[in-house]
Amino acid sequence: MPRVLMLKDEDPRARVETVDDDRLPEREVTIDIDHSDLNYKDALAVTGKGRIVRDYPFVPGIDFAGTVRDSASDAYAPGDRVILTGWGVGERYWGGFAERMRVDADWLVPCPEGLSSREAMLFGTAGLSAMLCVERLEEAGLARGASVLVTGATGGVGSWAVQMLAHYGYEVHAVTGKPDQERWLRSLGAAEVHDRTEFEGEPRLLDKARWAGAIDTVGDTTLANVLAQMEPHGRVAAVGLAGGSALPASVMPFILRGVSLLGVESARVPLPRRRDVWQRIAELPRAMRDNMHHEAIGLEMIAERAEAMINGDIHGRLLIDPSLD
Repeated sequence: MPRVLMLKDEDPRARVETVDDDRLPEREVTIDIDHSDLNYKDALAVTGKGRIVRDYPFVPGIDFAGTVRDSASDAYAPGDRVILTGWGVGERYWGGFAERMRVDADWLVPCPEGLSSREAMLFGTAGLSAMLCVERLEEAGLARGASVLVTGATGGVGSWAVQMLAHYGYEVHAVTGKPDQERWLRSLGAAEVHDRTEFEGEPRLLDKARWAGAIDTVGDTTLANVLAQMEPHGRVAAVGLAGGSALPASVMPFILRGVSLLGVESARVPLPRRRDVWQRIAELPRAMRDNMHHEAIGLEMIAERAEAMINGDIHGRLLIDPSLD
């Protein structure tokens, strides 16, 4: 019988419970979960500080990697290594904060050779989103060597974006509210580190042009300030809203400088592209995985570390290993 982290309507606090297999969802593929991870959306769900979960009882966790235990689908067989990110798992459907879970085959992607389950969750939705941002900028014509700003750079998406952009030859400028993490960000490849207060004031219609590209994980006033500071024909990949969902910007960057705002989502990327992106991630230098700051915890510690993430006290990646409890 697997252990799961359960949210209950009558008590918003998450608790680890042991459940019978027949309480798991009736879906095609049963996975023995090796690792999952804690994302900001997970932290909102676990703490009840975001309207992420609507139906209870519920098992959160938007990512996991593991091994197929049983399969009613021809796409997967017992022993296959798989990754799951997105598709509403951990929001509408029971997710990865468990030792075992059942999911639809269409939600899975094979884990590439050379990438362990633990390494896959070092990336998780954060790494997948970061690579999708890089690809959106590339597809929009951003030249290698150009200056690229990354906001929320100590977070999961931001820290992977810094490494990936630096690996591909861009000049990376990292934005953070954690000055004590400057040395770490530079070790990831940031050429310069900027205090987030530079991007928190009321946005001008246009500001001094500074960046050819940007990856924004914050939204709201930060994104508006970034847009106002883009060079002519600059490209901005928007992927997060840690600072809010509003966009108090003007049209000036778009109509006077030809700036492009590129939306990025990772939850419903079609399988062919999802497989290609994971393969590209697997081909990144192994040193990048070793450089990523991470903490590993068991199911019992998720609620505590979720509070820390909401409070901005986490940097890098937080892995969940069900075997640690």
